[in-house]
Amino acid sequence: MKKLPVRRQVSRLPRELRIAELMTAARIVFKEKGYADALTSEIAERAGVVEGTIYRYFDNKRDLLIKVLEQWYVEIISDYDKQLKHISGTWNRLRFMVWRHLSVLHQEPMLCRLVLMELRLDPDYRATIVFDMNREYTQRTIEIIEAAVESGEFRAGLSLSLVRDMIYGGIEHHTWAYLRGEGDFSADEVADSLADMVYRALASHPRAEMPGGTHELSQAIERLEKIADRLNSAPGAKIH
Repeated sequence: MKKLPVRRQVSRLPRELRIAELMTAARIVFKEKGYADALTSEIAERAGVVEGTIYRYFDNKRDLLIKVLEQWYVEIISDYDKQLKHISGTWNRLRFMVWRHLSVLHQEPMLCRLVLMELRLDPDYRATIVFDMNREYTQRTIEIIEAAVESGEFRAGLSLSLVRDMIYGGIEHHTWAYLRGEGDFSADEVADSLADMVYRALASHPRAEMPGGTHELSQAIERLEKIADRLNSAPGAKIH
């Protein structure tokens, strides 16, 4: 009696689960191989499907990359919003945004390179959802600065977009070697220094209070200046 061929059992997952599996597999392959060397056949194999399944849900490999990065931005922004609820004070909130961005760069250098070197150089980048997500991502920092301007803590007349570019451009420049695979950096140290510099540059009062001992130093300087003022105003006094 002739044996009938064994038919391969096909797993039919709901659409949302299948897309999630494909994106998880794609994220792993993109992180390991980059964009150019990532093969859709390998992504499909990791997801346990045939390659053609990918094109049932995504237009092409680039569409898949954009969807992966979009999901990544959603995760980051959600984390920002969750943590910012428990952080008060302009310096603390500004420092957190800088630190969190640096932490993302440190933890996910390949995904950051895909945004900076693959998508951002594309002439159609501004038409992608990733461009919109990036603007939403940096909007949190703009809102912190804007609130400080409205309260009088920061000087009025600031170009918020220019301040944003200064912060994120500075971070990108400082971490570029790391993203190329050269050297390292401390997210804590860079966040402290950058938050201090930005805060001091924007503060309405140069000696505005900041955490980490800066306020105590400012108070000491003020006391010394008051003593010097009293000595200068004393009859016949002369300070060299």
